Amino acid sequence: MYRSLIFIPFPIDLFSKLLLGIGCVLMVCFPFYTSAQTFTGTGGLIPDNGTVVDFPLNVSGLTPGTLDNSFGLLTVCMNITHTWDADLDVQLVSPGGMAILLFSGVGGSGDDFLNTCLDMSAPNPIGSAGAPFTGSFRPMGMLGNFNNGSNGNGVWKLRITDTYPADQGNLLDWSISFGANPPQPFPFTDSDLPLIVITTNGQTILNDPRIVCDMGIIDNGPGNRNALTDMYNNYNGRIAIEIRGSSSQSFPKKSYAFETQNLSGANLNVPLLGMPAENDWILYAPYTDKTMMRDALAYRLGRDLGAYAPRYAFAELFINGQYMGVYCLEEKIKRDNNRVNIATLTTTDTTGNELTGGYILKIDRTDGPGSYFTSAYPGNFGNINFVYSDPEGHELHPLQKNYIETTIDHFEDVLAGPQFMHPQNGYRKLIHVPSFIDYFLVNELSNNVDGFRLSTFLYKNKNSIDSLIHMGPLWDYNLGFGNADYCSGASTSGWSYIHSGNCGDVPFWWDRFMQDSTFVRELRCRYEELRQTFFSASYLNGFIDSVAQVLNESKDRNYLAWPILGTYVWPNPFVGNTYQQEIVYMKSWINSRLNWMDANIPGACPNLGLAEHSSALYLALFPNPANTQITFAFSSSTVITDLFIYDRLGKLLKQQQFSGSQLTLSVEDLSPGIYFVQWNSGSNQGVQKFVISR
Repeated sequence: MYRSLIFIPFPIDLFSKLLLGIGCVLMVCFPFYTSAQTFTGTGGLIPDNGTVVDFPLNVSGLTPGTLDNSFGLLTVCMNITHTWDADLDVQLVSPGGMAILLFSGVGGSGDDFLNTCLDMSAPNPIGSAGAPFTGSFRPMGMLGNFNNGSNGNGVWKLRITDTYPADQGNLLDWSISFGANPPQPFPFTDSDLPLIVITTNGQTILNDPRIVCDMGIIDNGPGNRNALTDMYNNYNGRIAIEIRGSSSQSFPKKSYAFETQNLSGANLNVPLLGMPAENDWILYAPYTDKTMMRDALAYRLGRDLGAYAPRYAFAELFINGQYMGVYCLEEKIKRDNNRVNIATLTTTDTTGNELTGGYILKIDRTDGPGSYFTSAYPGNFGNINFVYSDPEGHELHPLQKNYIETTIDHFEDVLAGPQFMHPQNGYRKLIHVPSFIDYFLVNELSNNVDGFRLSTFLYKNKNSIDSLIHMGPLWDYNLGFGNADYCSGASTSGWSYIHSGNCGDVPFWWDRFMQDSTFVRELRCRYEELRQTFFSASYLNGFIDSVAQVLNESKDRNYLAWPILGTYVWPNPFVGNTYQQEIVYMKSWINSRLNWMDANIPGACPNLGLAEHSSALYLALFPNPANTQITFAFSSSTVITDLFIYDRLGKLLKQQQFSGSQLTLSVEDLSPGIYFVQWNSGSNQGVQKFVISR
């Protein structure tokens, strides 16, 4: 039963202390913080030259000082005057050095951030809003990661970078607030994917120059979990890293290029995540491609078709303790025995055969004077530039630049000339036609809006090894397979080389090739061959499903960190509310695209009498599909026969005489595809089909 309360006057200070004591008893001395604690900082000039500027704010007397799941960082607010908001990259950096992205590349050409607050409980993400962003929005990074038991007292920094040199701006002021019921750290324990952990030691990763920092990779093997507390067992050492990409640099989820180094700063070749040892790598950030697999699909097709294309491995990335999402570790395109396998070119190789290779070029945006040469045949809107990729322009001797430019000029002159179709004097003596056909078909299957005009590689070896110009490797397909809402990129009809030409500068080559009946026939035969193998719906859907299974767990964490499902991200023509809807859309788009190509691929593939037929003598072929070798086994133990292997065009590739019942042949020198074996043994003759797949 309650006793009556008797009021006894106390001095105000004593009464306050008593109430505080009673409160502490009733709360069992739990911390009492119902209102936010806000700290305000000043601003200053935001330069437009890519300089990273830190605006400090000193937090002292924060009670309690430890940021955790009961008391922590709540909001960050700011006032910024700046034109073209998309130029700005803004991060919050804690006293302990953790950097969390608030926003990057938002607002397009709009101006200013006025009374803009970043709050994890806000209903709308900042990426879906417009300038001047007045009000509260969800940031792009996870503010809850600050509330991890770290100390909130100390110097916080608002880190701002104007990524494009055109206009300055000003930070007028900014503030941070702490209080109860804060957002929680990102819920990560372990993963079925490898983990890549980068620590920048207080530095910011820039577009240029590269910074030297530390990287570790945890990969406990298939079927095993990977946790941040595990030992680095795939790599543990130094890297030099920078932001990479062109339009993708505006995305908040950045892609990176890095090289592995030893302690002295020299390149260090290492095998990362099962790929051959090298030192140059790409950390590709799937963002606009919400399936996260369009690059992987194109590269797999490139290797299936028998050429080199970058190997890759999916992983989850952490930078300075911040979860960055699912990334694709890819091989950078360069000269290497396990990549583009051409001869090494040094600056002293300036005469004779040594001058003739190897060179890797790309049709792309230039890197400034000295990095490229220009075609004598302009595109629809301007010049077509060939960028020196490997070696780069500054690494080449003037005689080497002159040689490769003259080589390309000669090819283009012959192709543009009146005898371009001549079997001996035309373009065929200068280029590796099958590589051009395969490049064409993958770009057309994907309807890649960047294909033919950007990220388009070609290479040339030394003449003593191979004097022909080759197309490839394939690169950059995140806007392919129906993922672009411009230049007819979402359409399943129409030829990409024509659409891309309406969108940018495509070399005249492809129009000219299509005037050559021999090229068109070979194109048609190769397409029909691929439709039975790597361009079949079952093969493509099977690959897509296999990658979706690999990403089945990690995709959920990725889209918790980057909540863009159901949201338009440039240049999505389709916006699925779920990951599965994105997968279904891509499968459906590819199927429709193939149906259109079936009905519209030009030319005719002749029947050269190689249709399969058998005789009384039975021949078994295994394995079929084959990889590097195939065995022919006859039903009789005493067979004397000739074996002939033809391609789809009826060209004789191999001939072998033998007696016995079984023969194993190497087919390492044959590209993946469909082939026919014909045998003649007395009155017994037959033709059978086999497939090479790698």
